[in-house]
Amino acid sequence: QPFFDGIISMQLERSDIAGASVLVMKDGNVLLQKGYGYADEKKKTSVDPVTTIFRLASISKLFTWVSVMQLEEQDKLDLDTDVNRYLDFKIRPAFGQPITLRNLMTHTGGFEEESRDIIITDPKWKMSLRDFLIANQPMRLFPPGKIPGYSNYGVGLASYIVERVSGEPFEQYVENHIFAPLGMTHSTFYQPPPKAFPATPSEGYRGDTEKPPVGFEIFNPVGAGGLSSTVADMGRF
Repeated sequence: QPFFDGIISMQLERSDIAGASVLVMKDGNVLLQKGYGYADEKKKTSVDPVTTIFRLASISKLFTWVSVMQLEEQDKLDLDTDVNRYLDFKIRPAFGQPITLRNLMTHTGGFEEESRDIIITDPKWKMSLRDFLIANQPMRLFPPGKIPGYSNYGVGLASYIVERVSGEPFEQYVENHIFAPLGMTHSTFYQPPPKAFPATPSEGYRGDTEKPPVGFEIFNPVGAGGLSSTVADMGRF
């Protein structure tokens, strides 16, 4: 702990970062679980590793893939079938080859990567997962399975397939089938979190803490980056 107390405090001050949470585990045992700095700089609200949630960006993708594999184990999904089988809109044809879930899971769908409408802070501009995927379908640049290319859209597509096949909104599916069984009571894909949610989002500051916080950022598509969680919960995962 003394090592982290020194280096984290120094880094927060040097980079003008409001706060952070740290979790260190080995062989399933928690060696360190601690919050540093503030979740809200103005109110001087300290970071709590159990109740302060942070946006976890692309760690979200792990939960999408776990969801896909749960449904595959139940024979509700086939990793090597054309994804159009599971959709209520069509991925445009290209190269004479369909895109499969296995392609999406290995980032080899061949999609162009775009950043349009990925992050918004005004909830009134929030789109449904389906609407986002339809409005932002990227070009297909490469035959599927050939060229690795990071694709948030591909992961979002998989999260929508989870939603379609399970009959549950993606956010609710993960809550029911991953968070609840693991006791991850301070994790959510809902953006922003529900009013009754027991954890408090940390404020996000752009550049430095002298500027006002930017507010809760809504990430599209949800399965690619919409997770909010605490380090205590991630230790359960």
